[in-house]
Amino acid sequence: MAGLGAVGSLSRRGFLGSALLAGGAGLVPRLAFAAPDGEALYPAVAKLAHDYVDSGKLPGLVALIGRGGAQTIIARGTQSLDDPRPAGPDSLYRAYSMTKPVTGMAAMILIDAGKMGLDQPLADILPKYAKMQVQVMPDGSVTDLRPAKTPITIRHLLTHTAGLGYSIVQKGPIKDLYVANGLTPGAVSRYPLPGLPEAKPLPSLAAFADKLAEMPLVYEPGTQWSYSVSLDLLGRVIEVVAGQPFDAFVAERIFGPCGMTSSGFQVAAKDRDRLTTDYAPVNGRLIPIDPAARSIYLDPPAYPYGGAGLVTSPHDYDRFLQMLLGYGLLDGRRVMNESAVRLGTSNLLPAAVGQTKVWETLSGFGAGGRVGLGNDAGVFGWSGLAGTVGFVNYRAGATAGLWVQYIPSSAFPLGPEFRAAVRADLAPAKAAA
Repeated sequence: MAGLGAVGSLSRRGFLGSALLAGGAGLVPRLAFAAPDGEALYPAVAKLAHDYVDSGKLPGLVALIGRGGAQTIIARGTQSLDDPRPAGPDSLYRAYSMTKPVTGMAAMILIDAGKMGLDQPLADILPKYAKMQVQVMPDGSVTDLRPAKTPITIRHLLTHTAGLGYSIVQKGPIKDLYVANGLTPGAVSRYPLPGLPEAKPLPSLAAFADKLAEMPLVYEPGTQWSYSVSLDLLGRVIEVVAGQPFDAFVAERIFGPCGMTSSGFQVAAKDRDRLTTDYAPVNGRLIPIDPAARSIYLDPPAYPYGGAGLVTSPHDYDRFLQMLLGYGLLDGRRVMNESAVRLGTSNLLPAAVGQTKVWETLSGFGAGGRVGLGNDAGVFGWSGLAGTVGFVNYRAGATAGLWVQYIPSSAFPLGPEFRAAVRADLAPAKAAA
């Protein structure tokens, strides 16, 4: 799902109708829990937690800062409005687009091993992508097309420069074509939601990849950064190259070695009580759109969505970030080669693109995540549709994760505020060093 809060049509006005508004939980102050040491170490982050939970904007918030081999947790509020259990580092959250850096690093493992090349044509692996057509006018006619001049490469898939579309980003006929063919980026709820397309998902990653190859490209490959389903398609590439299912490869090569025991593409029945509820803020209320007890994530997905399907805990995802911070080394164990992490967290945008504007500033893009430039150099990470944020700051030697559940992420300015708060809290330590 879009890490940029692209589903803006899930507006606060008129969402889900008056019936759900009448039954929605009010925004009221919730039970608070916080670790004093965390609040003292990271006061700006702690203030955010107080502001959003104590005011009743959100039922709970977990922030996790990793530094010097230690995880510092600031947790406030509860998992859901109707759940008295405190939100904490082992609560389960829908990562949505924060799945993308995980998929990107899985691809980097194969690239580093020589199993595929960064600039290898996609058609070498998936032949149906050999002769792509491109819209003459992006988001215009789906019949006024021309042949692509440039082959899609693995680099393009990693950096959203393949020219592929996204049903939550595109407009007009191309969006309708994606939805009609089941090319939607994962599931959000069991219920129809205004602003999110309804579509029956395709039965497998193979079917998804084959059908996507029949769609026209929105842009010429390698010429435009455009948020897309490219990391979902990369999941199919990974399973073909690795010779095993995409989710099995990720579990074997990343989740297992990192000790991410709470991460996967489905929530097991035994873990149901740890799952948070996903909400939509509407007219001063929080409307549950994926209640924990009846979450769609309790069911097996049609296939593992490499761009949006991960459910994880703050503790688990920080293990992944800590592995990246250690350039592939975690607790003395080599999970990825240093060369693979260094390449994957560097700016991989094609020369014709160079940089793009995400997270409010001009940025590069690496293996499924944003790469900071200029004053923000050394930062790699991404965000999710439901307000989550996760990144590594190599300059500060730190990791940071924000865990909340509300759609769209643009409903509150919490993402930018969290990144600013982390910068502020890390600055004194950096200056002292």
